Amino acid sequence: MLRWRGMDATPPGWGRSVVTIGMYDGVHRGHQQIITTAVRRARELSLPSVVVSFDPHPSEVVRPGSHPPILTSPARKADLIDELGADAFCVLPFTRDFSRLAADEFVHLVLVQKLHVAAVVVGENFRFGHKAAGNLPLLGELGRRFGFTAEGVELLADDQVELSSTYVRACVAAGDMDRASRALGRPHRIEGVVVRGDGRGRDLGYPTANVELPAHTAVPADGVYAGRLIRSGGELVAAISVGTNPTFSGEQHRVEAFVLDFDADLYGEHVGVEFVQRLRPMVRFDTVEALLAEMDGDVRRTRELLS
Repeated sequence: MLRWRGMDATPPGWGRSVVTIGMYDGVHRGHQQIITTAVRRARELSLPSVVVSFDPHPSEVVRPGSHPPILTSPARKADLIDELGADAFCVLPFTRDFSRLAADEFVHLVLVQKLHVAAVVVGENFRFGHKAAGNLPLLGELGRRFGFTAEGVELLADDQVELSSTYVRACVAAGDMDRASRALGRPHRIEGVVVRGDGRGRDLGYPTANVELPAHTAVPADGVYAGRLIRSGGELVAAISVGTNPTFSGEQHRVEAFVLDFDADLYGEHVGVEFVQRLRPMVRFDTVEALLAEMDGDVRRTRELLS
C-alpha cells in the first residue's frame, strides 16, 4: 500500500481513483465496512482505492484542548487499512487554514485536483468542509458538477448501538473490553516504548514492562487485565496492570505488563499491549502478602483465559 502525507506528496502522474474519507480512528467494524466497500468499488472500476485521513484530530484544531483519546496510532491505523486491501493511504495535516476550507473548496482541491476522484465512498453521516457544513447530499451534488459519484454506506450497529469511535472510546474508558473487542473486531491495542520503572515488580517476583505511551492514548479504566504484549518477535501472554499502584501509594499513572514465562530485557523496545478481558479493579491492599496472593490469582486466570 502506498502511503503519503499532504496533498503535495501525491505521487506524480496520479490518475483517477476511488476515495473514502474519514478520521477512521480505531478502524472499527463500521469503518471496515466503509473501507471495504470503497476497495470493492475501485476493483469494479479497475482503479486504485485511496483512504484519506487527517492528523492531528480535527477537534484539537477546531476546539483546542478537546483532543479525544486515540484508539490507534498513525502507524497502526495505516497497517489496519492496508490489511483491508486499500491501495493507498493519504494523511492530510489538519491545520487551522485547512479547517476553514468551504465544502466545495475541499472537494475541488483535494478530491478533484489531487486525487482525480471517480467515486467517493463515505459513511452516510459524513460531514466535511468549514463548520462541517457539507453532507452526503451536497457531496452528490458536487460530484455531478465535477464528474464523480458519491455513495453513502449505512452505519453498522451492534445490539442496536451504532458503532463509532466515540462508542469504542467509552467502552475502553469503562474497562469493558468485551464490548470494545466486538466493536473493533479485535482486542484494543495501545503502543509505546518500554521504559524503566521503580523496579518494585522484580523485587516482588513479578517483573513488568512499564510502557510509556504517547499523549492522548485511549487507556482502559484502572484495573488488571488479561492480554498480550506484542513485539517484533511475536505475541506473549501477559497480565496487565493499569493505574497508580495504590498499595505502594503510587502517584504516576502507568501501564505495566507482566509477561508470563518470559524474562528477556525489553527496555527500549516499541511494543503493543492488547487488552482481552478485565480481571478486577485496581485495589489497595493492606499488606504486600495480600497483594502477592491476588497477583498470583491474576496470573493464573490470565493463563487459563489465554494460554
